[in-house]
Amino acid sequence: MIAKDLITEEIPPLKHTDTGEVALRWMEEFKVSHLPVLKNGNFVGVVSETDIFDRLDVEETLDKLFEHLPRPYVLENAHIYEVLYTVATQKITVVPVLAADETYLGCTSIHHLMQLIANTGSIKEQGGIIVLEVNRHDYSLAQIAQIVESNGAKILSTYITSSPDSTKIDVTIKINQVELDRIIRTFERYEYKINASFQKSLFAEDMQLRYEALMNYLNL
Repeated sequence: MIAKDLITEEIPPLKHTDTGEVALRWMEEFKVSHLPVLKNGNFVGVVSETDIFDRLDVEETLDKLFEHLPRPYVLENAHIYEVLYTVATQKITVVPVLAADETYLGCTSIHHLMQLIANTGSIKEQGGIIVLEVNRHDYSLAQIAQIVESNGAKILSTYITSSPDSTKIDVTIKINQVELDRIIRTFERYEYKINASFQKSLFAEDMQLRYEALMNYLNL
């Protein structure tokens, strides 16, 4: 998925002539802490709930309250990973999406992104999860996939977490089987360290409950 496909029509942009009070009311209504601001149809930046509360008079217009606004955004062809990276690094709840000439196209929100991710097949599909600890220089997704597939299973999704001051990485793999004992034993024969595993029907039921709880929260 790319950024232009992630745009939600539910969150309109503010105008520079809107007041801080209007901005706060919209943030509360749309359950976000940031909103994009346009001036004559052009994107000028993102205003945050915190910044508005720091001003003395929220009845003033945004262009009077703020001389400059931060301008975090992604271009329309940015991959969803870049969008998520922007959310994480900029600590924003709404990401503006611009065309190559910086024309404002719309925005996506962290809630909308989470909903899209939660609805992907690899999240919803039943399966087990294994977390492997691997040396950075030894990591090979091809070998990991070969071990999984040699046991008649398939990898549904995978992601890596790491610490910059460590030579180790955690490789989390979701597999299309809930019984993982045989796969785990194979990994151990190849001297992989298993940091965690989640399997069998109780895990599947728990994950379904967590998924439903997440969907209920996002639909509030």
